[in-house]
Amino acid sequence: QVQLVESGGGSVQTGGSARLSCQASGYTGAVYCMGWFRQTPGKEREGLGAQYKDDRPIYAESVKGRFIISRDKANNTLYLQMNNLKPEDSGMYYCAADHGGLYDCGPEFRVRYWGQGTLVYVHS
Repeated sequence: QVQLVESGGGSVQTGGSARLSCQASGYTGAVYCMGWFRQTPGKEREGLGAQYKDDRPIYAESVKGRFIISRDKANNTLYLQMNNLKPEDSGMYYCAADHGGLYDCGPEFRVRYWGQGTLVYVHS
């Protein structure tokens, strides 16, 4: 089993930045694909991006150029740097992971492990 715990959410002004962290624990050795999803009001949960091992992350078009995923393997931590935030970015952000392979590791990858979520609110 793998446990994922997000942190770093909160209130941010429009145009500002925020960084989310996801601490993974448990049997992390076989977790190759990690990424971020979000749930915004009135919409289905959306995959934002994913990273397979140390490969370059793949992003959803909606956040490409504004959001950056990075991974600290030594500390089993995944990050989501969010820049130029907009009110429509407000929502619950979830860290996610799976044992899947490279070709299965895209923004909408099949998730085996979910974090509990962290709330981001972007205000004007």
